[in-house]
Amino acid sequence: MSDSGRKPPRLRATRGTGGNGRADRRGTAKGGAAGTGKKPAAAKPAARRPAQRARRPARRRGFVGNLFAFLWRIVWGFTWRVSLIVALLIGGGVIYYYSTLQAMDELLDGRPRGSVTMLDRDGAVFAWRGAQFGGAVTADSVSPHLKHAVIATEDKRFYRHPGVDPIGIAGAIRINLSEGRGPLEGHGGSTITQQAAKLLCLGNRYDSAVHESEAAYEASCRETTLWRKLREALYAMAMEARYSKDDILSIYLNRAYMGGGAYGAEAAAQRFFGKPAAAVDPGEAAMLAGLLTAPTALAPTTNLQRSQDRAAVVVRLMEDQGYLTSAQAQEALAEPAVLSGAAEARAGGYFADWLMSSTPEYLTRDTTEDVVIRTTLDQRIQKAAEAALADVFETRVREGSEAQAAIVVMSADGAVRGMVGGRKQRVSGVFNRATQANRQTGSAFKPFVYATALELGWRHDDIVTDEPITIEVPGSRPWSPENYSDDFYGPVTLTEALARSLNIPAVKISEEVGRENVRSVAAEFGLVSDLADGPALALGASESTLLEMTGAYAGILNGGSAVTPYGIVDLRLRGEDEALIDNLGGGIRERVIREEAARELIYMMEKVVSEGTGGRARLEGREAAGKTGTTQAARDAWFVGFTADYVAGVWMGYDDNTPLTGVTGGGLPAEIWRETMLRVHEGTEPRPLPMLRPAPRPEPQPRTAGQEAPRDVGQTVLEQVLQDIFGGGTR
Repeated sequence: MSDSGRKPPRLRATRGTGGNGRADRRGTAKGGAAGTGKKPAAAKPAARRPAQRARRPARRRGFVGNLFAFLWRIVWGFTWRVSLIVALLIGGGVIYYYSTLQAMDELLDGRPRGSVTMLDRDGAVFAWRGAQFGGAVTADSVSPHLKHAVIATEDKRFYRHPGVDPIGIAGAIRINLSEGRGPLEGHGGSTITQQAAKLLCLGNRYDSAVHESEAAYEASCRETTLWRKLREALYAMAMEARYSKDDILSIYLNRAYMGGGAYGAEAAAQRFFGKPAAAVDPGEAAMLAGLLTAPTALAPTTNLQRSQDRAAVVVRLMEDQGYLTSAQAQEALAEPAVLSGAAEARAGGYFADWLMSSTPEYLTRDTTEDVVIRTTLDQRIQKAAEAALADVFETRVREGSEAQAAIVVMSADGAVRGMVGGRKQRVSGVFNRATQANRQTGSAFKPFVYATALELGWRHDDIVTDEPITIEVPGSRPWSPENYSDDFYGPVTLTEALARSLNIPAVKISEEVGRENVRSVAAEFGLVSDLADGPALALGASESTLLEMTGAYAGILNGGSAVTPYGIVDLRLRGEDEALIDNLGGGIRERVIREEAARELIYMMEKVVSEGTGGRARLEGREAAGKTGTTQAARDAWFVGFTADYVAGVWMGYDDNTPLTGVTGGGLPAEIWRETMLRVHEGTEPRPLPMLRPAPRPEPQPRTAGQEAPRDVGQTVLEQVLQDIFGGGTR
């Protein structure tokens, strides 16, 4: 019986496995080999695969390693979260400031006030006041040298940072700490963009309701706190996102203060060099860029040498950074920038101050527009007056003297041609003794006493007796005037009395014609200060300014018509053809005395210079007239006079009223006047004075019956009648 009904043998895996561990199928010995009688064939070994490398068991970290890993996870988790928050805050801040930024063109002129530019009588600029702005420029329109000088000096990585320069900040902190300062004190590492942000005050505008004053507003814009620096950095990055690099540089070049009242590169180039910013050479560009560090202290109008030294540093920076060749740098160092003629002269500082103070504030000191004023100033005459004053004090005044002096020169119509308000020259904003000092006039007032008499019919050759007199003054003790010499000269003509500056004849005439008449004539001639009430009025007890006195004498020269001293020809807005104001009411006004009386008075005043107390003012080959003046205790000394062309007044004294030593009006003031007029008239043809020219006086002859005697205005009417009847007198 067959064994076919038996179960087939079970397949079993051998102990040996292939590389993949799969079992080989094997039959039993009795299986398929029984029928063949053959030995079972040996099984082929399975293909071997590379055995997998046994994994090493994980290394167990020690306690320190686990602690480090734990701390690292904490730090990293904190850092990336904080960084994300900071990035979001920075982004938010930049977006906020970006939304507040205006169009670039609206940011170029940031001055709180306008400017005043003054032109002399020839149309040349001689003075600037206020915040001058020469007009908007761009980084492309200025000289490439100026653009490169600013970048080399202020921010050499300007084109390579996003508004904030970490390298620059780190370097600045390192320098500050090495110099013993706080990290934010001193060097700030600010980029040009950050400086522009500061100039824009982070977009905050002046508001009188918020800020106590403009000064307080400007101070708030210059804060250096950490919070302020952070906001400044955000604003700078917003600017970088909104504007191009050249736009930012343009804002900076237009808004930066560069000294001398100049805001922006164009104004500074015009102010200091008399040329546009597009035309400055390397040396001038270096000087302008150097001003950005300390514009007031480094301004070339303040200290040219200091400004040139700073410019030399900038030139070397430009060379080091490749903006200048070695040859260009050497040329700029060998020929440093110098001031233009107008900037160097700085003529008329006192004159310009006078105009600013005598013109409506809304057109000058508080103007929000750019104003141009054409003036009467003659720079040649101005320099002549300055040189004359300096020469006399250098050669004829003891060293160390603190005495002061002032000079005014004007035309006969009141147009002021030159003004010196003190010994310090080329200054502004200081006390002007020509216009602000009210001082007693002394005998310089006497011509107005004689002008009153001549207008009322007296003559230059009328007689007045110089003799002791006593005048009762209501409410006071009796007053007895004396002459400067303490002598008495008896009968003298009006001309002789004025030439010798005799006091008693002047008082007699004033009392005879009436003090009120004298006060009226003097006031109409322009002496508007309070005039004395008593008999001392005739001797100049009243106070006046040098400008008023000189203007009053101009009225005598022009034939007896009052003048108002003036310095403005016209005032207009920059770029406008139509003048806002003309002359401000200055010039010749109404007539005060007859022309004949004025001509006679000029004759008498000419004798003061040619024969009297004003001899030191004599001009060889040229007629001159004037009057000396010395006050009580010699606290003030005056000489005011004129030629046919110009009127000039000189005052000398101490600011604290200390008496002068050995000085009278006929001394140093007359010499200053002479030195001034010699320079003023240099190169001009002499012209005769418009004065009376009487025939030579005949020798005194015995009077015959019926002959009229010269009138003695010091006598009473009764005394005159008795003299006419009896041919004698009752003196």
